[in-house]
Amino acid sequence: MIDSTTSTDAIEIDVDEREGSLYRVLSSAVVPRPIAWVSTRSEAGVDNLAPYSFFTVASVEPPVVVFAPVDGPDGPKDTPRNVRDTGEFVVNLVTEDLAEAMNETSATLEAGDSEFEHAGLERAESTVVAPPRVADSKVALECTRRDLLDVGGSTLVLGDVRYVHLDEEVTTDGKIDVANVDAVGRLAGSWYTKTDERFSLERPP
Repeated sequence: MIDSTTSTDAIEIDVDEREGSLYRVLSSAVVPRPIAWVSTRSEAGVDNLAPYSFFTVASVEPPVVVFAPVDGPDGPKDTPRNVRDTGEFVVNLVTEDLAEAMNETSATLEAGDSEFEHAGLERAESTVVAPPRVADSKVALECTRRDLLDVGGSTLVLGDVRYVHLDEEVTTDGKIDVANVDAVGRLAGSWYTKTDERFSLERPP
């Protein structure tokens, strides 16, 4: 049956018949996306830092976050490999003041080089895991590996949140105040968005 309300100008995509990746479609339609700025440490002691926008909360009890790095041309990237090897990582919040540095950490570096030095970022020692935090990040979640799942050309990384760091700038009465969290969200291509324009809706009973 044909839906008479469907515009004749609409673009229809049958995924089974489409050639090529749906990356641009998905990354443009599922927006805005939070950014997991993930710091890890390799078995050789090299600190890695990279942003991933396929990221969300998977569970509250227990507290679990999940992000999904897309494989590079040579297979899994440094971040999922380090998590697999060491079982630890830190998710650092990206706010507007850190956006440029976050973008710098997406550069392709030589093996053994650290994105912390490349982007001129200061490390802060973590409390329960080995990888360092981004010192200027206002929220950091120290995590241990729960599971890694290979999903097509991506690695789904699930981590148990073990320790949380909150800067006083984003809190009110000891709790995170969303009005103070100027996070950066990912759109598509080179586009990002800010969260400094907010509105509230009361949830219906």
